Amino acid sequence: MTLNQIKQAIYALYLTNKFGIKLKGDHTPDDMTRIRLEYAETLLSRLNISVEVEGIEKVNQGGQYLIVSNHRSIIDPLIVEIALKHKGINSLWIAKKELYNSFFFGMFTRNAGTVLLDRESSKMSSFFTDIKNKVSKGYSISVFAEGTRNKSDETLTEFKEGAQIIAMKNRLPILPVFIKTNANEVLGESVKNNTKDLKIIINIGDMIDYKDRSKTLQDSYKSRFNLL
Repeated sequence: MTLNQIKQAIYALYLTNKFGIKLKGDHTPDDMTRIRLEYAETLLSRLNISVEVEGIEKVNQGGQYLIVSNHRSIIDPLIVEIALKHKGINSLWIAKKELYNSFFFGMFTRNAGTVLLDRESSKMSSFFTDIKNKVSKGYSISVFAEGTRNKSDETLTEFKEGAQIIAMKNRLPILPVFIKTNANEVLGESVKNNTKDLKIIINIGDMIDYKDRSKTLQDSYKSRFNLL
């Protein structure tokens, strides 16, 4: 690792745990969103990365959604939160069990109001019940429908069926967002070369009706961004 990579890693670890501590305890939904957004903007600013949003006018102020995004980078949740920061949406991310136990992200993930997904569990009823409780309190739910980071050369990998089930069970309109820029490549450029003025473009698509079963969620998502 270069000296810059070491410095960036140490700072990111410090910042992540600092905000993990700030998120500990009881917070209103607005406060939790504000703290997470402060973390996202602070870290991306340090990385010299800005976010440009296309199609933000398609999002209703204070709307409640299932937010579906593609996923290539560990900073993707930060990008999505920054993109929607002025829309009054309090959203909770679905997080894998591995993140809860992560040395780097564990404290932040546990305290940030995430919904735990334990893929090793024989029963998923508690997962869907937890989501229903969060939605009943006014939260939106954010999910990476591919299930894990896409490290392939394909634009998208196969969507998991859980996202569409969540939307249907909770009657949530689906807000598709597409991170057009390969954020993993941008992150690498920042960390390895300390490049300035980096930019990531994210596109907001037209809503997908949770009742629409004429296409799979993946096909509907692709059609919104001309990825067919």
